[in-house]
Amino acid sequence: MEDYFIFDQRLGIPIPDLEKEWEEFNKRKQQEILFQWEKIRGAIPDRIADIEEVINQKQADLSNESDFPRSCALNSEIAELASVINDLWLWYRADQGLSAKMHQ
Repeated sequence: MEDYFIFDQRLGIPIPDLEKEWEEFNKRKQQEILFQWEKIRGAIPDRIADIEEVINQKQADLSNESDFPRSCALNSEIAELASVINDLWLWYRADQGLSAKMHQ
């Protein structure tokens, strides 16, 4: 099967990368793409849990950090990881039947 997904380095998962509008795919191809997406989508909660572990460690490091610049850096890292989690939840909740969601 052709690959209709591209790996997103920031999110750590493949995301849809369709070369044409959703309606232009025949029903069989739509089903194949959706099946592949469901496998990816099913792994998102595990990915989020992994990131949450990293955030918890960084928060623990932050609570023991006395160096102000390092504290700021840790806060920024935590904020970026929280943003990744937010984006992963958006992908997880995406309505896979709509072409607009497949093109995000």
